[in-house]
Amino acid sequence: MSRKQDITPTGRADRAQAGREHDARRRLLRLGADALDARPWLPAPAPLSAVDLVQFAVWRNADLGPEDVLSALALLPAARAEVDGLESALLFIARSSGLTWAQMAEAMGFNSPQACQQHFTRLTAREAGA
Repeated sequence: MSRKQDITPTGRADRAQAGREHDARRRLLRLGADALDARPWLPAPAPLSAVDLVQFAVWRNADLGPEDVLSALALLPAARAEVDGLESALLFIARSSGLTWAQMAEAMGFNSPQACQQHFTRLTAREAGA
């Protein structure tokens, strides 16, 4: 049995999405995203994040064709995962800094400290499953 035959349907879907994201990154970089300033908090030569590329597409929307917009849409799952990672990291830092769930819940607009804590638990569980 060849390696290609060993790939599960989920694996094929993941590979297909990775291919779409790769193509989308290349397309948006060619459209001018490669000229964006480096992010000072990232070590050089870190590539632009999916969030950066999606924001670039929104900013340059008047210059984009339908295929370019589809490229930006293909990056949304990666951008969402990046934001989830940032959020869980910041919540972890907040707890490590001595902030209470009540303080964090108020800052983030949750109705209760428990809701904030449950949100954090869901984020970290999603990241662990990714």
